[in-house]
Amino acid sequence: MFEMRVIVTGSSGLIGSAAVRHWDALGDEVIGIDNDMRATFFGPDGSTRWNQTRLEEETTNFRTVALDIRDREGVLALFEKETPDLIIHCAAQPSHDKAAAIPFLDFEVNANGTLNLLEATRQHAPDAVFCHMSTNKVYGDAPNELPLQELESRWEYADEADYNGISESCRIDQTMHSLFGASKTAADVLAQEYGKYFGIKTGIFRGGCLTGASHSGVELHGFLSYLVHVAVAGKPYTIFGYKGKQVRDQIECSDVVKAFEAFSKNPRPGEVYNIGGGRDNAASVLECIEKIKELSGHEVQWTLGDDNRKGDHICYISDLSKLRRDYPDWDIRVSLDEILRQMIASEEAKLAK
Repeated sequence: MFEMRVIVTGSSGLIGSAAVRHWDALGDEVIGIDNDMRATFFGPDGSTRWNQTRLEEETTNFRTVALDIRDREGVLALFEKETPDLIIHCAAQPSHDKAAAIPFLDFEVNANGTLNLLEATRQHAPDAVFCHMSTNKVYGDAPNELPLQELESRWEYADEADYNGISESCRIDQTMHSLFGASKTAADVLAQEYGKYFGIKTGIFRGGCLTGASHSGVELHGFLSYLVHVAVAGKPYTIFGYKGKQVRDQIECSDVVKAFEAFSKNPRPGEVYNIGGGRDNAASVLECIEKIKELSGHEVQWTLGDDNRKGDHICYISDLSKLRRDYPDWDIRVSLDEILRQMIASEEAKLAK
């Protein structure tokens, strides 16, 4: 009846829900794995249950399984019963800062959970494509070693050779990652190994700032979403260090899913790709605050904290050259201004209820 069966982990989250909508719209069968662990990580404000409910109402061929990816036997049994053609793995403990308070849980979800999914794929769906949502935090603070110059509203690369940003050749060891970065590095390397050693069709996507209007942003995760939320709601906002000039490249979730789709049609087992907004969608915290004001009139009441976040990137722009080379039909489609417009409209609609 269906052309493909797609399993999406973290299906109620930002990237997962975008993947659900994408493959459901194509008429494929989509099975989501999500047990709302975000509520455990971040409390009620971080819950994605609202997004799960909306997805189930608005899709045609989608259902959710409340499975914890740490449950090895449960994962193996699901893959044996519901053999997938494509796995989109987005489930994770996603916070750079929170991981230090929950080190066992962080590693069990990010590393062990990923191993369970990879091994279930090898045992029960060896021909499937496996897209792993990794993170630029696998590079730790190595990107900070590039020479930088301080401009009026942002940090910028001082060397013209670095203009396009951080490439996949940046080292991932002998650098401070945060425990989140360490657990995600373990998962990243595992996914590579299942591609290179076993020939499983794994693709590893090291995300910059992944964002979108359906993000359940909180102070410790989901920077742009949370910034828009506090702007619209009139709440105070603390910038953590670097004078607010730290730079991030924002990519809308649908552009990430388009990269997964391109890879699924022409997989390169074990290959690694940086994926973010790139140079065009890069902006500092201060510049994002100013853009929100320009686009909506909402002003952020911000203060500058004294401490930099440990292992934080000062200026991070994803070099998209490799992804564009291997998949020339893919590119960034949603601009930073458009991302902000969608987020502002979403937040204003929530407040109006």
